[in-house]
Amino acid sequence: MTDRLPQGLRSDALDNRARILDAARALFSTEGLDVPMREIARRAGVGPATLYRRFPTKQALVTEAFEDQLHACRTIVDEGAADPDPWRGFCLVIERICALHARDRGFTEAFVSAFPGAKDIAAERARTVRAVAELARRAQETGRLRADFVLDDLILVLMANRGIHATSPAHQLMASRRFATLLIQAFEAGPDTAPLPPAAPLTNG
Repeated sequence: MTDRLPQGLRSDALDNRARILDAARALFSTEGLDVPMREIARRAGVGPATLYRRFPTKQALVTEAFEDQLHACRTIVDEGAADPDPWRGFCLVIERICALHARDRGFTEAFVSAFPGAKDIAAERARTVRAVAELARRAQETGRLRADFVLDDLILVLMANRGIHATSPAHQLMASRRFATLLIQAFEAGPDTAPLPPAAPLTNG
C-alpha cells in the first residue's frame, strides 16, 4: 500500500492539473482573460488552493493553456515563410492566423496585448511579428503586396478579427474566413490601388 501511495498522489495531481487546464481553456475561449481564477477552479472542480499550487499566477496558467495555440501559430508562420511564392505564403498566414484566432477569444487577447508577465506569449508574439515582417517585405518586392502595408496592420487585422461575433463557432469561423479573404483582396497591389491613410499607433490593451 505505501509503495503505491505516492504514485496515486501523482496521478491525482496530474488529473487536477488537466481539469484546471481544460476549464481555463474553455473559459478563456468564451469569456476572455478577465475570468476570475476562482471561477476556473470552480469549473475544474478543485479548490482555489489546489489551482494556485499548480499555477501560482494567472500568467503561468495563461501561458500553459495556450501552449497548443502558440505551437500552431509558429507552424502557420513557418509554413508561410517557407513558400517559394512570398505573396502566396503571406495570404496563407493571414487566412490561417485569422481562423486560429477566431476559435479562441482568450488567445487573441493574450497575443494582441502581450498579456502582462506571460513571457512565453510575448516572446512568441515578437517572433511571429518579425517573421511576418520579413515575409511581407519579400511579398512587397514581388509587387503583389501593396507597398504601404506596415507591420501594425497585422495587429489591426487580429483586433478586428476578434470583434467578429456569430451565432455559433462554425459561423464564427465562416465569418472569419470571409473577413480574411476581403483583407487579402485589399492588401493586393493593383494599378488603381489608392494609398492608405497613415497608420495609427495601436495600444496593447
